[in-house]
Amino acid sequence: MAGHSKWANTKHRKNRQDQKRAKVFTKLARAITVAVREGGDDPEYNSALVNAIDKAKSENMPNDNIERAIKKGNGELGGNEFERISYEGYGPGGTAFIVKCLTDNKNRTAADIRHYFSKYDGNLGASGCVSYLFENVGLIVVKSENIDEEELMLEALDAGADDFKEEDEVYEITTSVENFIKVKNSLKENYKLIEADITMIPQTTIKIDTLRMYKKINSLIDTMEDNDDVQDIYHNCEFEIEEEEEQW
Repeated sequence: MAGHSKWANTKHRKNRQDQKRAKVFTKLARAITVAVREGGDDPEYNSALVNAIDKAKSENMPNDNIERAIKKGNGELGGNEFERISYEGYGPGGTAFIVKCLTDNKNRTAADIRHYFSKYDGNLGASGCVSYLFENVGLIVVKSENIDEEELMLEALDAGADDFKEEDEVYEITTSVENFIKVKNSLKENYKLIEADITMIPQTTIKIDTLRMYKKINSLIDTMEDNDDVQDIYHNCEFEIEEEEEQW
């Protein structure tokens, strides 16, 4: 993680995501449904379901929506059959992108993702073309205000965290995928977690320091996020444009 903060490079997107609340709920429900189909509806034995429900609750998704998604997953309610698929490609300026989807129509989704890359001067690549540039880890973010840094760090490391650092008024804690749930559960007893998820962090980044490139990359991300099939987007862009410079 040295030299790169995932939180710093994604937090500026929160407001635009908040404006798409209904679409966010659709994606969260789909993730819960698939987690149930893959691992059952008992959270005690399904860490993916626990994480999906926690994410839904952090977005204030109503309990009725969560219960309905679980019922779709265990077959109590009808619903489409979704499968996981990842796409890799290059965005503007040679930036690397990984787009993870849950889809009931792979041909449709592949065509959509290919079109998005092409529209913004990128191209869809073959599987594996950029994934080697990323590391799959657990990321937990805690606001640093009124928090004893040493105490939090010791608790995180004792619980099994791999790394700890302060960045942009938050503490970023990284874990292995295997230890993520254990560390998250340990910390959420005493701290409010701003973010807690399995993510992909780039090992090297490309600095985006012009408004033109910043707008183009964010337009690509916004367009992808508007697609219900798209669950997560990972990239190796390091934005050096201040928010007040945005001219939307």
